[in-house]
Amino acid sequence: MKYRKIANTDLSLSEVTFGAWAAGGWMWGGTQGSEAIEAIRASYSLGVTSIDTAPIYGQGTSEEIVGEAIKGIPRDRFQILTKYGMRWDLKKGDFGFSSKNNSGDDIDIYKYAGKESIIKECEDSLKRLGTDYIDLYQIHWPDSTTPIEESMEAVARLIKQGKVRYAGVSNYNAKQLAEAEKYVDVVSNQVPYSMVKRSIEEELIPYCLQNNKSILAYSPLERGLLTGKMKPGYKFSNGDHRSEISFFKDENLKRTNDFLYLIKPIADEKNLTIGQLVLLWTLAQPGITIALVGARNSEQAIVNAKAIESSLSSEEVSLISGHLANLQLVS
Repeated sequence: MKYRKIANTDLSLSEVTFGAWAAGGWMWGGTQGSEAIEAIRASYSLGVTSIDTAPIYGQGTSEEIVGEAIKGIPRDRFQILTKYGMRWDLKKGDFGFSSKNNSGDDIDIYKYAGKESIIKECEDSLKRLGTDYIDLYQIHWPDSTTPIEESMEAVARLIKQGKVRYAGVSNYNAKQLAEAEKYVDVVSNQVPYSMVKRSIEEELIPYCLQNNKSILAYSPLERGLLTGKMKPGYKFSNGDHRSEISFFKDENLKRTNDFLYLIKPIADEKNLTIGQLVLLWTLAQPGITIALVGARNSEQAIVNAKAIESSLSSEEVSLISGHLANLQLVS
């Protein structure tokens, strides 16, 4: 495994960081806790020391799974990234959407990052994770009902108390990131980025490069789309949110797989899966610090981690990007 330093800190994260959204089961058709724990431990055995989670993932389930998976490992040998600002148990802030929990009950999700809520969320996360500090604490989504100043000052307070090491944001644009920076040292922004979702290249990446902010790219495999394993006609299980996303329309699956076929020779030459090749391309892009990759079992986790055993030349990156320029998906 290789590691990259986050901004101007002493925090280094594994280039492949374990994304624990799917581990929580919520919006992914349920979870098998034992498999998720094994996946995290398998990743760790290959040097994946960083784990990203959030309270909303399974309404506490993901954090509990992470807490169980890291038991017995010295605390300074791994990094916990979690979030705040999405409440399913408090109707306050920006209404996000309605969903169902893992038990099938209806829940309403709100984006709320008021000071007292953040303090409570942090305490709850620490208990679920079984630790006394969080390495990187990130607002999950912007909350228009709470001043950014209030949210960031709450995190600054947690840093002073030693419960949080560093402050990050998630899903912030450049303007929001600049505002947050006035009140606390924001070291990173976690945002979606993949071969088929590259809008951050226009403004956010240049801002982060200029201001020494790290970018944590989530969904680099676009929730499985870029693995090449999904064919037209693919059926998702009940409760899997991907069934509603346009990327997974039959026509887009066909077009994406046609593109992946063009770059497959590079993967074959290096004895890589398509997904591993996509991860290496992602990590080679300017401004991208680490890639957050989910896994629901140890087999997936091992494949993701082993991608870093290989590398791409600048010529190979350019060749892939050239083919990618011709990929047009339908809405």
